[in-house]
Amino acid sequence: MSSQSQSSASGGGIGLTTLLTVSFVVLRLCRVIDWSWWWVTFPTWGTFVLCMMIIVLWAVVSVWRETK
Repeated sequence: MSSQSQSSASGGGIGLTTLLTVSFVVLRLCRVIDWSWWWVTFPTWGTFVLCMMIIVLWAVVSVWRETK
């Protein structure tokens, strides 16, 4: 078997958040959409905020279970 036919299973690539953010930025710079920059960058900071909320919720539930 040649080494060229083997594929890597490491994943990688561009995620949905990055793809949406780049697409929205390009559309905004080309003046196709007239959104606020807050909405253009929403996929990036929205994902971050969602992850932080999940971590905080997990921490609160963990502390609550320990006190029972």
